[in-house]
Amino acid sequence: MTISSLYKKITPFVKPYRKMVMATLFLAFIGSFAAQVNALILKYTVDSITDLMVAREPLSKGFYLLGIISIILLSKELIYSVVQFGQKFYGEKLRIFISRDISQTITEKILSYRMEFYTSSENDSGKLQTRIDLGISSLTRLVQNFFIDILPLFANAIVALGLMFYANFYVGLVSLCIIPIYFYISQLQATKLSGFRRRMRIYRETKNNGIISLIESITVIKSFVRESLEAKRHQDIQYEMTENQLATRKTSFMFESIKGFVEQIGVVIIIILTAYFVLNGTMTIGAIMFHIMLFNNVSAPIRQLHRIYDEVNDALIYSEGFFDILESDHQKEVSGSYKPKKITGLLEVKNIDFSYPNGTKALENVNFTIKPNQNTALVGLSGAGKSTIINLLDKFYQPTKGTILLDGIDLKEYDTNFLRQNIGLVLQKNHIFKGTISENILYGNPNATEIEVIEASKKAYIHEQISALPNGYQSEAHLLSGGQQQRIAIARLFLKNPPIIFLDEPTASLDAIATEQIKKSLDAIKKDRTVIIISHSISQIIDASNIIVLDKGKAVEVGTHESLYDLKGTYFKIFTAMANSLNIGKITQTID
Repeated sequence: MTISSLYKKITPFVKPYRKMVMATLFLAFIGSFAAQVNALILKYTVDSITDLMVAREPLSKGFYLLGIISIILLSKELIYSVVQFGQKFYGEKLRIFISRDISQTITEKILSYRMEFYTSSENDSGKLQTRIDLGISSLTRLVQNFFIDILPLFANAIVALGLMFYANFYVGLVSLCIIPIYFYISQLQATKLSGFRRRMRIYRETKNNGIISLIESITVIKSFVRESLEAKRHQDIQYEMTENQLATRKTSFMFESIKGFVEQIGVVIIIILTAYFVLNGTMTIGAIMFHIMLFNNVSAPIRQLHRIYDEVNDALIYSEGFFDILESDHQKEVSGSYKPKKITGLLEVKNIDFSYPNGTKALENVNFTIKPNQNTALVGLSGAGKSTIINLLDKFYQPTKGTILLDGIDLKEYDTNFLRQNIGLVLQKNHIFKGTISENILYGNPNATEIEVIEASKKAYIHEQISALPNGYQSEAHLLSGGQQQRIAIARLFLKNPPIIFLDEPTASLDAIATEQIKKSLDAIKKDRTVIIISHSISQIIDASNIIVLDKGKAVEVGTHESLYDLKGTYFKIFTAMANSLNIGKITQTID
């Protein structure tokens, strides 16, 4: 990332606020002239008082002079305060608006990406959050500093330098010569620090991701008594960060000392030069103070160069990761435009191969047909590719090879949003959003009425338990048990009412009674719909009209429960293992 490329990337966010930018620039221009008034007044005051003393004028003239000067200075300060307020207000307003727009843009962008983006090891949640947060903060801070701090300072410096040249060419030349030296030192400082800052970004990403991982894995960590091990891992990262921070500050302080020394050389040269001109009669005594104050106005932004370079360097480093996310157009979800009036639910999977972004091959030459308005079960051992098929049918991923047809039309031709609106998905562990139970159920259909929400809850056998809570449907959803949360997710499905339903271990986290209740409710919603279910529950598998058996990414058997059982093949082995795990013999004896 270069400054010019960063400028091009941030310009679209600034363009909508041209008028605000122009107002800020105008106020900065006015303020830069007002800032030089003190130097001009000081020169006039010193020279005038000197003349009065030489002429032995009465004290009353001196008081009159001081009164006029006081009025001018106070008036100038009043105007300057108003100008500064306006300039800072518009600059801050610009920063807030641009920060809002950048945040909204990145949010909308990541929501449009395919699943490959989120499953990449480079895009772990902690790393993504760090890149986005640091990117937004560094970019908006750069805008803020430019319009509130940097712009006024440099405007003041240019005007002050112009006045110095106008007053005395040689003194102005000294100030001008100091500037490139200071710039060069600051650039060296920025180059030296860039490596430290880049490493710090990586450390922060790793640290944030590590903390998120700690929280998510806390049960396992405590059960294995590995707190000290995890603390040591965190400590190692923290120590590396500390060493990097110390090296950064050490380098910074060294360059600051050099720049301070160079600045003082400039002050000394100006004092000697102006004193010489006073002694030879070509300059008044007041001009000494005049040039020193103007040089301070010139050196003020130079003193800030390290901070400016820091901000620019931060923006360059952190914006790399930020714009990598923002401009990942190749990660956008693929969508067609086909929107039929009705979806029947005939699914045809033809010669499908699929590999995940990390190179893991999940499916190989898979072929099967799912008839509409039937209940189809996907059966196989863990890692056989069952959930991968669901992901492909929902267009979360695109097949590496082959074709998937829905009602005779390639799935790629379908409008992705339209397709998903007509598909219901219940996972083994469904996400419950922060908010009330009612809000979580309404996620299935935001326009549903309260009566419809209650009806959906009754079908999911959760209404009575919700009603027993102190706040009913307004209770916090995350306080529910795992089984209750699963039924909230199923209530969403009832509210959505799609023609196609994918069930991925929908009762895995439920107790036996809840499983039986949900089975009844699922049986009701399966009517006149195309249903694909992944389950290790014998009852749900044998109820399926059609069973597709997967083994190591291949569809090895297709048929009914009876026909597949009689084959004595893969399904027979899996079904027998399921039955044995339930200890069917002892259960039968107990019932008898």
